[in-house]
Amino acid sequence: MIRKAQKEDAAAVIALMYTAIGGIAHTLAGTEDVGDALQVLEQFFREKGNRISYENVIVIEEDGRVIAFMLAYHGSRAAELDRPFLERLAANGSTTQTIERETREDEYYLDSIAVHSDYQGKGIGTELLRLFQEQAIELGHPKIMLLVDLDNPSAKQLYVKQGYKEDGVVQVSGHLFHRMVKRLD
Repeated sequence: MIRKAQKEDAAAVIALMYTAIGGIAHTLAGTEDVGDALQVLEQFFREKGNRISYENVIVIEEDGRVIAFMLAYHGSRAAELDRPFLERLAANGSTTQTIERETREDEYYLDSIAVHSDYQGKGIGTELLRLFQEQAIELGHPKIMLLVDLDNPSAKQLYVKQGYKEDGVVQVSGHLFHRMVKRLD
C-alpha cells in the first residue's frame, strides 16, 4: 500500500533513510554517534516544517511494515526547511551557519529514497521514482532533480535511461554527487 507518511512511521523511515544518506544524517543531527543521530532525525521526522518531516514523505507499506519511502520537496523551500536543523545545531554550540544547498530554487527535489534490503530488486524503487515524477506534475513543477553518488555509476545509468541528464556535481557533507535533472514539460 502506498500512502502519505505518518508521525508513527518515524523509526522505520529514519532507519531506511540512514541507509540512503549515511554521513548526511550526521551533518543534519550534529553528532557522529549513530544512535544519537537516528534519535534526532526521528524527532525531526515527527515535526512539521523541516526537510525530513513526515509531511514530505510517501511510504510503501506491506504486511503492516514500512518497506520503502521517498522524501521530496520543492527547492524554493530548502532554506526554510533547513532552518530548524541550523537552529538546533546553534543551540548545541555548533558554528555551522549553512547546510549545503542540494537543489536549486526551480527544482522539485527527490531528497532521498530507499527500499528495505528484503524487498530490493522487485521494482519498488522504480515505482517510487514514477510516483515522484507524478507528484511533481500534479504540483505543477516542470523540473525534477535528484543526486546520485559519483561512486554509483549503475544508479546514474538507471536515471539516464529514465530521461535524467547530468547537470554538474555538488558536494554534500564532504561527498561528491552528480546532479541529475529531468524536464517534465
